[in-house]
Amino acid sequence: MYWDEDDGASKAYVVPEDIVDLAFAISCRSLPLDHAHALSSALGAVLPWLESEADAGVHLIHGAESGNGWYRPDDPEDVLYLSRRTRMTLRLPKARVDDARALSGAELDIAGHRLGVGAAVVRPLSPLPTLFARYVAADPEGSEEEFLADCATVLRRMEIPVRKMLCGRSHPLRTPDGVVFTRSLMVADLEPEQSVRLQQRGLGPGRTMGCGLFIPHKGVAPVRRDDD
Repeated sequence: MYWDEDDGASKAYVVPEDIVDLAFAISCRSLPLDHAHALSSALGAVLPWLESEADAGVHLIHGAESGNGWYRPDDPEDVLYLSRRTRMTLRLPKARVDDARALSGAELDIAGHRLGVGAAVVRPLSPLPTLFARYVAADPEGSEEEFLADCATVLRRMEIPVRKMLCGRSHPLRTPDGVVFTRSLMVADLEPEQSVRLQQRGLGPGRTMGCGLFIPHKGVAPVRRDDD
């Protein structure tokens, strides 16, 4: 007798570890809300390979969106106050993790704000079906519909089917060479392998300034509330 009860269901997806997040404890009371260029420059001074590493990225630092009556400011000139639980996270090829640990013990000057770097832990990417990028480089003259169409084209080239996408708030990131206009983007209904692939590759330029980096998100409704 031959008995095969396999109903064709796929095996559990195992997240590859070739790209990971490296999260550092930090000691930092406050940062400029718009700290993308300053943080990227400070990190590059310690890790000179960071900018040229194609798969590397820098998550911008975020405190709580709201709590106890306080709301995250919107004016780029404002200051963001951080809690002790706040982390600084780099997205890196696993082969660069040990190199990046050189940051531990460093003190960075982020536009006049002191940031002490502590120990780091490795975090694998998530296979969750909904991802969110706070900053994706976009055409400042383009509409939301054009932005979504452009993103869909790139995703399809990455062999990621586009089922649900939501465009959120716009954010200008200032650099010495001018302003980088960005929009937030949610992508939902991803298969585990597609979710991890999008986190690994990112979307668009500016990864070391936090652009195009996706993180797992709870779903569509919370994105709408966060961005309203």
